[in-house]
Amino acid sequence: MERLSVNLSSYVLLLCLISGGGMVVRSQSEKTWCVAKPSTDEVALVDNISYACSIVDCTILQEGHSCFYPNNNISHASIAMNLYFQSHGRNYWNCDFKNSGLIVSTDPSFGGCIYQFGNY
Repeated sequence: MERLSVNLSSYVLLLCLISGGGMVVRSQSEKTWCVAKPSTDEVALVDNISYACSIVDCTILQEGHSCFYPNNNISHASIAMNLYFQSHGRNYWNCDFKNSGLIVSTDPSFGGCIYQFGNY
């Protein structure tokens, strides 16, 4: 029996067709960031900060550092979630955070607070 060879792009196309075309494939070189959904409740934001910062260095969120202000949970959660997302390969599942994360393609950096991009 002859072996059928399917390359990755054909496989992705097949999956896309089977799923009704709803699948979005992003290039690893496409710049994306992870932020907290604006509708996320305060408890989930605090949980996301705690989880992400238990794994990645969140020093930039501390008072006196570039991303401390604005000093609120949505801002701090977005930065912490992005640090986690960037350090874990920028896969969509690394921005899920129990469905409270949102992948964006516009750089959310502001003032002196630069959102990290890429594995660092």
